[in-house]
Amino acid sequence: MSEKPTAGLVVPAVAVMVFIAASTAPTPIYPLYQSAWHFPALTLTVIFAVYCVALLAALLTVGSLADHIGRRPVLLAAIGIQILSLAVFALADGVPALIAARILQGLATGTASGALAAAIMDADQRRGPLLNATMPIAGTAAGPLLAALLVQFAPQPMRTTYVLLILALAGLTVAVVTLLPGTETRRPGALASLRPSVHVPAPARRAFLIAAPITVAAWAMGGFYLSLGPAMTRMVTGSAATLTAGLVTFLLPASALAAVLLMRRASGRTLLITGSALMFAGATLTVLAVAATVTTLFFLSAALAGMGFGTGFQGAIRTVLPLAAPGERAGLASALYAVTYLAMGLPAVTAGAFVLTAGLPATAEVYGASVAALALAALLAALAETRSRIRPAVLIP
Repeated sequence: MSEKPTAGLVVPAVAVMVFIAASTAPTPIYPLYQSAWHFPALTLTVIFAVYCVALLAALLTVGSLADHIGRRPVLLAAIGIQILSLAVFALADGVPALIAARILQGLATGTASGALAAAIMDADQRRGPLLNATMPIAGTAAGPLLAALLVQFAPQPMRTTYVLLILALAGLTVAVVTLLPGTETRRPGALASLRPSVHVPAPARRAFLIAAPITVAAWAMGGFYLSLGPAMTRMVTGSAATLTAGLVTFLLPASALAAVLLMRRASGRTLLITGSALMFAGATLTVLAVAATVTTLFFLSAALAGMGFGTGFQGAIRTVLPLAAPGERAGLASALYAVTYLAMGLPAVTAGAFVLTAGLPATAEVYGASVAALALAALLAALAETRSRIRPAVLIP
């Protein structure tokens, strides 16, 4: 009989999903802002960029703080910042408010990421890697889908989504205070930990480097679909419906989540190899689908890329996070998330600027080809590592 999950496991797992859903929910709403306030496409790139910069700043400064003062106080602070960001979104009357809201969201998500990943591993080291892989993906799927449905069918769509998320975070606050254990050992050095740094413990460094290429490829593709997915969908399908545009931003993480669950018993190395191969196939098909404007092929490419995303990211989590000691878990998780958000943010921002000069079709083709090349490199690196581990020892006389 399987072991029942405890509140110490469920609360941070749900919190990860809520935080990521809140950060991705604005994606289907951006066209409404653009239509209402008549700002250029480059402004969307700026709004996306400030989120990534703020998130990375939080990861590099307070990412290890939960290893020193505990998970609960860091998480409560992050929830407060996230609620404030959603309130700014709900009351926004122009681009400056959107930028301010995204900066606050980046700070909140970056502050929470390491603490939540560490809290999940504290509660259950066996199921922790699976939840740390699935819950961010589930949140990435849920946020745009919820927002797209509300945009399509609910009154005041530029406010309703944020009000519902604020209510969810209020409930999460109660759960953290009443149900999340606060028994982790605190360590000195909290102030020193605020110096910007990336900490990868020595036992995890080799695994971290091996997992990095597929991690970068996966999140670069995720950033591509989150930033340019709605525009690509309109271009390929010819449909301007918000729900259709939201479907592709839902399809990639939904496929990722399905792949994670289907391959949850596979070894970390198998996941890295499989994820790299699937990501290569998905990125390559994306290039072909955009060039030929074939709707069926476009959605198939998103599904395959999503499967590569989920499988590869699960492989990275599975091979890296268990190698950290309890007092280093938040720091290592923050280092891994720093890679993911750099991979998601920098290429997407570059692509957004490139669209202005080269156009969307050319940008999509170059971006997809770059991700395919990176996925192929990740596949070759994972295969080489496997061969090196099974090569027989050479006896030296």
